[in-house]
Amino acid sequence: MARALYIHWPFCAKKCPYCDFNSHVRDRVDTEVWQRALIADMRAEANEAGGEALTSIFFGGGTPSLMPPTLVNALLGEAEQLWGFSPEIEITLEANPSSVEAANFAALAAAGINRVSLGVQSLDDRTLRWLGRLHGAQEALEALEVAQTHFERVSFDLIYALPDQSPAEWEAQLTRALSYGTSHMSLYQLTIEPGTRFETDVRLGRFAPLDDDEAAELFSLTQSLTSAAGLPAYETSNHARPGDESRHNLTYWRYEDYAGVGPGAHGRRGGFATVRHKKPENFLKAVNERSHGISEQRLLDPNEAASEALMMGLRLVEGVDLEALAVRFQQDRDQMVNAAKLTHLKDIGLVWQIDNRIGLTDAGHPVLDAVLGELVADTLVQA
Repeated sequence: MARALYIHWPFCAKKCPYCDFNSHVRDRVDTEVWQRALIADMRAEANEAGGEALTSIFFGGGTPSLMPPTLVNALLGEAEQLWGFSPEIEITLEANPSSVEAANFAALAAAGINRVSLGVQSLDDRTLRWLGRLHGAQEALEALEVAQTHFERVSFDLIYALPDQSPAEWEAQLTRALSYGTSHMSLYQLTIEPGTRFETDVRLGRFAPLDDDEAAELFSLTQSLTSAAGLPAYETSNHARPGDESRHNLTYWRYEDYAGVGPGAHGRRGGFATVRHKKPENFLKAVNERSHGISEQRLLDPNEAASEALMMGLRLVEGVDLEALAVRFQQDRDQMVNAAKLTHLKDIGLVWQIDNRIGLTDAGHPVLDAVLGELVADTLVQA
């Protein structure tokens, strides 16, 4: 049974050139239509994945802070009726740090949001313009101050490893960011995703991504600065004071069940993988016809589920327990990972092992994808 709920709001004021998320720009959004559709989709999901009180809810997007607080309140009221809330439920909303959206923070907190994740992305105006953001650095900092007034927990995102970014530049920006005292930060290296405008720009030679070695140097610097500030990494790109980790995202990385509703939302519950229709209009059509927005639902093969659990769990500093995963997915523990490559990766200092638990070292996290490609056994990947 799912104990976490993800709600996707697909609309943005502008599509950022680096973004490959399911986001759409529309001149007009009928809030009443979307409230009915999301509630219907939520009810359909609760019929399949109800029975336990929710421990976390996450409003993602898109730009959920564009949602009217009355809509957020209605969705949370419905979720509480369908599932019930645990006493310490974490309810997160992603927000743009603009003055317009910050004006809604008090109402969003009153609706039940107790954690906000701000897409600051940079503290430099020129970089923000290059990233396609609509806010400026000072506006973002003012929104951060408002958020810290209204929400129990505040996180914000920064993007680094930008073209030609020097260690000195990143150190100055991150040091400044850490001085604002949030208990959580998400620090992402710029990745050129397929289908984005930045992919086209790179292909046409308009800019070149930062060299891998230089990016690795910035990653190491990031770990040092955040650890010294009391926000050590608990996942490859996420840092928190102990106890302030994102409970919702830990659900994903620990491969626990979660329900996903709204356009393009993914879910994992009861051994099934679910995907909703991505395009908003197609989602609405599906809900009107079938009372849910699911475009695909399939039973996961145990090998595939074990592979996903490994790949998600190895993102965490805590690593994964091979024995527990083997029991859960009815696998032979010794066949879940490539034993010879595990030994090699330990020998060269990219992976650690303590009894049944394995994880990536500080040197392994910057090359996560390469390590996963080596470590996860072919028998799982091919399933």
